[in-house]
Amino acid sequence: MARISLPKPPGPKRKPPRPGTVKKVNGKKPTAKDHAAEAGIATLGWLDERTGASPFLRGFLYRKVPKGTNWFYTLGSASMFAFLNQAVTGVFLAMYYDPNPTKAYDSARHITNDVWLGAFVRGMHKWGSTVMVLLVFLHMGRTFFFGAYKYPRELNWLIGFVLMLLTMLMSFTGYLLPFDQRSYWASIVGINLNSSGPIVGPYLADFLRAGSEFTSVTLARFYSIHMLVVPGLIAALIGAHLYLVAKLGTTAPPWLKAEKAKELAKEEI
Repeated sequence: MARISLPKPPGPKRKPPRPGTVKKVNGKKPTAKDHAAEAGIATLGWLDERTGASPFLRGFLYRKVPKGTNWFYTLGSASMFAFLNQAVTGVFLAMYYDPNPTKAYDSARHITNDVWLGAFVRGMHKWGSTVMVLLVFLHMGRTFFFGAYKYPRELNWLIGFVLMLLTMLMSFTGYLLPFDQRSYWASIVGINLNSSGPIVGPYLADFLRAGSEFTSVTLARFYSIHMLVVPGLIAALIGAHLYLVAKLGTTAPPWLKAEKAKELAKEEI
């Protein structure tokens, strides 16, 4: 029986073309720079075709900015970059830190005295925590005084409030990690203050202590909260916060009055 050969279906045209297939321009052969540029464009096109990121990035980056925007509006971005600084320096510190009560102080001293750039990274992490707390409070204050918590941005205000609480919790749990006399007794005072709160205070103190007494397990509890729980929550909420900012936009300063469009003014006349 004779075999029937079917024609092959036409394949989709490749867009963009394969790297290295640039045709001659004005009779000149493409250089290595042309090939590199084409490879980069082809890679971006390949990623965009499979992720569909262009519409999202276009809506996120190309949006209207209200008149009167000033440097006060950069406090939110500064807070986010302060968090990134804490995350990056915290990862490097965690490579040398030992959350064992008998070794925690020696590991912190080893980072400061022996590790290359250890004192610099630890200083960035230590002072970066203070800077982050200040920036978050300033950002919340700017949002309140500019009235950016009102409709339709109430949810974003609540997310920002939770981010402020998580920032304070991350600062509090990280203070114990050097495990010297000052951090030890300051943490005990902080936990006792929490225990004096109404209804949930004693339960919160027992959760932070990992029991009814301050033991060796308390350091591990603080370390896990500081390194895993709080940073993960902050990263997720920052993503939701930025999404709502891009969707709802930012508010103009309160000293600027909204101007009516010319079309509306003509209709009223």
